[in-house]
Amino acid sequence: MKNSLILFIVLFLLTPLTGVSQESSDNYGLEEIVVTAQKREDTIQTVPIAITAISGDVLDNKAVVNLESLQGLVPGAQIGQFANTPHGAVFNVRGMGAIEPDPYAGSAVMVTIDGVPQYFNMTSLVDLFDVERVEVLRGPQGTLFGANTTGGVVNIVTKAPSNEYNGKVQITAGDWNRFDVKAAADLPINEKISLRLSGFHHGRDGFITNVYDGSDMGSIDINSIRATLKYDSGNGFEAIWRNEILRSKNGAPYIGMGAYPGEAEYVEPGTIAGPMGGVQYGSYCMPVGSPCTAPDDYYSANSSDQDMSDMNIDSTTLEMVWNDTSFGTVTSITSFKQFDLHEYTDQDGTVLFLASTDRRTDGEQITQELRVNTQLSDNIDLVYGLYLSEDSYYHSQNFRVQFASPGFSQVTAQDQDRSSQAIFAHSFIDLSDKLRLQIGGRYSREETEMKVDVTHFISLDGIGRYYGDDRLSDFGIDFGTQAKDDWTDWSAKVGLDYQLSDNTLAYGHISRGFKSGGFVGRITIPEDIGPYDPEIVETIEIGMKSDLLDNKLRLNVNVFKNDYQDLQLALIYFTKNSLGVDVNGNSILNAADATTQGIEVEFFAAPTANLRLNGAFTYLEAEYDDFPYTNADGSVTNLAGYRLQNAPEITANIGFDYSWRTQSGEATLSAIYKYNDEKFNTSLLNTPRATIQETDLIDANLMWTPDSTDWSVNFWVKNLADERYISSVFEAPGVLAIVNFLPPREYGISFDFNW
Repeated sequence: MKNSLILFIVLFLLTPLTGVSQESSDNYGLEEIVVTAQKREDTIQTVPIAITAISGDVLDNKAVVNLESLQGLVPGAQIGQFANTPHGAVFNVRGMGAIEPDPYAGSAVMVTIDGVPQYFNMTSLVDLFDVERVEVLRGPQGTLFGANTTGGVVNIVTKAPSNEYNGKVQITAGDWNRFDVKAAADLPINEKISLRLSGFHHGRDGFITNVYDGSDMGSIDINSIRATLKYDSGNGFEAIWRNEILRSKNGAPYIGMGAYPGEAEYVEPGTIAGPMGGVQYGSYCMPVGSPCTAPDDYYSANSSDQDMSDMNIDSTTLEMVWNDTSFGTVTSITSFKQFDLHEYTDQDGTVLFLASTDRRTDGEQITQELRVNTQLSDNIDLVYGLYLSEDSYYHSQNFRVQFASPGFSQVTAQDQDRSSQAIFAHSFIDLSDKLRLQIGGRYSREETEMKVDVTHFISLDGIGRYYGDDRLSDFGIDFGTQAKDDWTDWSAKVGLDYQLSDNTLAYGHISRGFKSGGFVGRITIPEDIGPYDPEIVETIEIGMKSDLLDNKLRLNVNVFKNDYQDLQLALIYFTKNSLGVDVNGNSILNAADATTQGIEVEFFAAPTANLRLNGAFTYLEAEYDDFPYTNADGSVTNLAGYRLQNAPEITANIGFDYSWRTQSGEATLSAIYKYNDEKFNTSLLNTPRATIQETDLIDANLMWTPDSTDWSVNFWVKNLADERYISSVFEAPGVLAIVNFLPPREYGISFDFNW
């Protein structure tokens, strides 16, 4: 932390302070930000919840690719991926989230795109191109956004067509042979119909060396196009039809070996194997009993599987709005989305073939929301509506347990269907010209059916890759099971906000939310299918939002406390079956009660017409209140006082943007320092090997825009100090531990062309 912080201070002090053409007047300040966090347009400083908004222009300037790149920019939020499945999104806000790669576990943080919830974690690390803004709502949002938002909501708003011809192209080149293109154009068809076309390509080589054959691992090749058609009747009716296609052909997921000597997937350093005489690197989690550490050079090994992680996504959304009806403004959002994902992972990361997974998933969702925004009287606004959804997926995993028996495979196939219905209402009541009351509620019903088939076989080729007739089976341990259940529950919110002055809002609310129950799909014994029960959260939050010093300082502060009952915790374990072979099992535990509480601070400042400062700080306490945990030997340990997963005590950032005139244009230097405290990952027991070290990173960019032109150039760098960090760990004591890494320093140049 010390070296990166010193570097950031030096960078700040080197910001140009001469040759600046400063405005002599005081007629400058912070911009007003409009958000749709409460299903209606409000300025961010009048919304009585904790929310951070990041504009699409800022994302482009920082060379952001997807939601994972927002890690460190949002107070109290952890945004990442599961250790061996880069498509498996892991979101955590204020200590709440799920760490599980398969869809059955859901998430406590819901991603929405243009009002449509994204139910699958495999599609939730959204690529951010042609985006108007990203809003991150912290805390339970169940009344307006539904169940399964006990941690918060990431609300993505894409750009809509305008009625004027215009366009933009951004071309980016960087190290690891990175090459990106973002393009968008507005094409008005007539006075009532306009079209916006946008596309995105992101490609680069991997930054991990495969010691097995000398290739790189973790390469990326993503292509996406979006067409948005807008119709405005001119008499109150509007419709927007959005269609998006994504195709990604990435390299296989990489993992680094973190096993201890004596564990099943440990390989002695110096072991030689592979077509080019690959030499095994040392475990990243040695010595025994210490946290894992990242090396100067990143190594992995893919000795058993294809270099493949392919995903296809197709989606369409129709949003229709009827303004000024007798009911108010009526909005209908209808959406359909389907995807398929196929990825191979070398599960041991060594030069020997010990274990691997072949994972294939197909999923789809249909959603429908009908919402009315109305003004019941001069002092009462009401949002109410209905919500319906159906989603399903089929997922199979062939876990090839080569270290246990050559050619042995455990194949788990899960087939889930789920439907959800809800009715909701949320009102805003002006009790006086300064005091406002909000009351909201939502009643939801969810029904889920899960079918699971587990098959074990030994392939005749001794590898375990093949299905069909080329295998030996009939071990007497195969099974199929299914279950069906439904859950009904409610969310509610009551709050008050008071306008202390024209520029200061104080607010407080209490709320109740829940995350629905469900079934476990990747199991070893039939009983593990569940069901698991809903988790309940009760929240108290008090905050203040203020614009001070003639709109030159924005300061937002809140304190919160969340009480959770029947907390859903993913348990991934290995056990020996009746044949004495290690197999993979999963469960969702409801055994825990927990409390998360803390304080969040955000500030934005405009000290001069040319300088903007911003920063955020979060302090979080996140501990189990009661958690009787059953150990592998059958004994029970109460984990009361243990810290929750993925919940660092302190997160912080501070940054600046400084602009100055040059002889022929304008230059802007921007930088941000991001700090993330130590945290625990996947293990419920807070073990040293499951510890993720504290991280501190600096990103910076320098942009120049010539006078009287429609182009600009942007030099950017991420991880300026070239720090090396572990990003996630999965630990299964006695069998394996696998890690992956944050990228080393990355730099590049982007050209923007506008017309």
